[in-house]
Amino acid sequence: MPQGQSPSQGQPIRPGQPKQQNPTGPKAASVEDRAQSQLAHDRTAEIDDALADDVLRKSPPWLISAVLHMVLMIMLALIIIQEEDNRRITLDAVYAEKLGDQLEFETPLAGPKNEIVEEPVFTPDYLEEVEDPLAMPEELKIDLNGDMATSSIATEQIGFALNGRQPGTKRALLGTYGGSAATEAAVNLGLEWLARRQKKDGSWSLTGPYRNGANLENGAAATAMALLAFQGAGHTHKAGKFRQNVARGWKWLLNQQDSDGNFFHDGPYNHRYYTQGQCTIAICELYGMTKDERFRAPAERAVQYCLDGQSAQGGWRYSPKIGSDLSVTGWIVMALQSAKMAGLKVPEEPLKKVSKFLDRISREYDGSRYPYQGGMEATRTMTAEGLLCRQYLGWKRDDQRMVKGIEYITRDENLIDFKHNRNVYYWYYATQAAHHMEGEYWEKWDRVMRQALPTHQAKTGPEAGSWNPLRPSFDRWEAHGGRLYVTCLSICILEVYYRHLPLYSNVYKSISR
Repeated sequence: MPQGQSPSQGQPIRPGQPKQQNPTGPKAASVEDRAQSQLAHDRTAEIDDALADDVLRKSPPWLISAVLHMVLMIMLALIIIQEEDNRRITLDAVYAEKLGDQLEFETPLAGPKNEIVEEPVFTPDYLEEVEDPLAMPEELKIDLNGDMATSSIATEQIGFALNGRQPGTKRALLGTYGGSAATEAAVNLGLEWLARRQKKDGSWSLTGPYRNGANLENGAAATAMALLAFQGAGHTHKAGKFRQNVARGWKWLLNQQDSDGNFFHDGPYNHRYYTQGQCTIAICELYGMTKDERFRAPAERAVQYCLDGQSAQGGWRYSPKIGSDLSVTGWIVMALQSAKMAGLKVPEEPLKKVSKFLDRISREYDGSRYPYQGGMEATRTMTAEGLLCRQYLGWKRDDQRMVKGIEYITRDENLIDFKHNRNVYYWYYATQAAHHMEGEYWEKWDRVMRQALPTHQAKTGPEAGSWNPLRPSFDRWEAHGGRLYVTCLSICILEVYYRHLPLYSNVYKSISR
């Protein structure tokens, strides 16, 4: 071995063999210091353990118990916090369309894709100013025994029947009674069509200009039906998207009324009281919705003209005081009911006469079904109209004659059917009667109605928003009213959820909670 080399020098180190450390020098001193430090640490730990044991032995039992319970509570809290952090939130999707599949099509309600959505306006700019915006409304003294149309008790709650057309209440009623995005889209599309078809003078026409108009003209009836459709959705001459259309329509229609209150002056002779009934409903509704005093006197004259024309039989027909049929009488009864909703006075005696007329013509059907006139065979159309009159005249919801009649019109074969049995006039009355009954009768009717009507509405072309009176089957009254008549009644049918509040329930209280 060469002189000066350590024994390990010159010898190869095998893989994995540690290098030998020099036992002398600074590194050796460092090892010795660490050993001494470890020995001191161990000795300190022994002293600490001895002190702890001594403390535990000398501590009172209650202190030890308190410490153990505190430690246990901290551990439980940590476990709970961990579980809270790990909890998952589960969302269940609930569809508003409980009774059928939601209809899908391009509608103004849905809006075009990529549309910039504006923030909703909760206070429209067309509302009138009030002296004290924080003032409470006057307290109403409601007599629970004054809810019948024939009652002599002065009652104010009947006016609530028109409150469903207000925006907030409208949304609540749609959800409560089965309305959907599809039904509201159909209403809005229909109103857009009516707005496009309004004439320059503010009126509407039964004959055109549009496809499949009526054979004969009646501007007053056409204008009244259009206004009923707009007002049914809450649009007046003061408020709503179509307020200008409503204002122009009323400017024209008021000019048609004479000093006696009569609106009919030009058209087929058998249209007189149909027209008067429709115009009276429309003007009473407008007054009731707005309380605009400009319409009070014309509304009162219209109501009085109706009352003056009642025949000795108790109903109305084509000429004043001559004859009675249920078709015309139904429109006049609705007009008188609208007057009561608006807070106008309607005598009790004429309504009692109507009840006696209905008793006579339905005698052989035990009051559950109705013919056009006495001695004729009862039909489902007249039955629906007669039952609605009975509801307005005070029959109870659980009256067995009412129940039997509603069960008849809501049979499967009598539900809305565009293909085999199309009759929008029947649907108009049956929808209202079933809606007032609510419950299983309304659900069965609505399940079909809210699907069928939007489906058969024209979606494209110049007549988009209207209903074709000819296809897929012929409506028996098409020649009398044409496309505008069918469209207006269809819109009113789809507005049933909020157009009139149900007669037999205090829904205006429940939806405000």
